[in-house]
Amino acid sequence: MTDIRTIVKTDSRITEFQRKVYLTLLDVPRGATISYKELGEKIGCKSAQAIGQALKRNPFAPDVPCHRVISSNGSIGGFHGERNGKMIEKKLKLLQSEGVVL
Repeated sequence: MTDIRTIVKTDSRITEFQRKVYLTLLDVPRGATISYKELGEKIGCKSAQAIGQALKRNPFAPDVPCHRVISSNGSIGGFHGERNGKMIEKKLKLLQSEGVVL
């Protein structure tokens, strides 16, 4: 089976910006979180909103763990373009399964 990093590096469906976001996100270990702002800083992007838009379009989830990205204030943030409802419940369950408590 092909490594997820190789898939992200070579997939033609995503933009170079998305590629940077997803590859950087792969460095966030299971059980840890990162804020939209911190993720942006790591790739030289000052827009947490742009990071959120890239994550919303993540075709590799959960292998590229966008559920590990939270708001700077420690709140859950969004997930797949939603701020509440079933997708947020799913994000919470994914984080909880990794031992993250918010």
